[in-house]
Amino acid sequence: MEKSQILWGIALVVAYYCCTSKIMAAVQQTNISTDQSALLSLKAQISSDPQNKILTNWMSNTDVCNWLGVTCGERHLRVVFSNLSEFHLTGTIPPELGNLSFLAGMRLENNSFHGTIPRELAGLRRLTLFSIGFNNFVGEIPSWLGSLSKLQILNLYGNGFSGSIPTVIFNLSALQVLDLRYNQLSGTIPKEIGNLTMLKMLYLGSNNFKELPNEIGALDLESLFQKMQLQG
Repeated sequence: MEKSQILWGIALVVAYYCCTSKIMAAVQQTNISTDQSALLSLKAQISSDPQNKILTNWMSNTDVCNWLGVTCGERHLRVVFSNLSEFHLTGTIPPELGNLSFLAGMRLENNSFHGTIPRELAGLRRLTLFSIGFNNFVGEIPSWLGSLSKLQILNLYGNGFSGSIPTVIFNLSALQVLDLRYNQLSGTIPKEIGNLTMLKMLYLGSNNFKELPNEIGALDLESLFQKMQLQG
């Protein structure tokens, strides 16, 4: 009797883990499908891909983790990094990219993306790197960037951003690099910039700022070169 109970217990455990593994596999498949759909939405917004790095490589019948410029994490099998820098792409950013909930890094430098950055990207709560330098983005710097609390590197240089720097950007306590050069920013730099105690590199040159607050002098920037960039 006791032996049969033990065997029955083992059977239940095996059945439980079997069912659980199938459920987890199904969940992972659903999640990676969400990531794939988000990236296919980006592909749909690409109007020019002279090197055919996306239009011929990002296909719905292939594993998204094997796509050019895409890296998946080993643990959750979700998209964690997207590096499309210097792909020479032209297009716009779709709101669906905000569904990449495991994304920790996005690099889009040296392309020709244009328009504005959709608010839906505020959902990328794991982002530590957001780099979109040398594109053609316009409008004001999105205030929702200030809600990405894990952000360490924010590169917006070489675009057409205008207006003032949103004060909420200076709530990013983990920020180490802030590069806003070569835009059309204006006004005064909020004194709250002094809150960025982790900041090591700050680039503000080639804009239309009126004055620099004294709080910048208290920042522990990494070298004199970075400090000189403030005068550009």
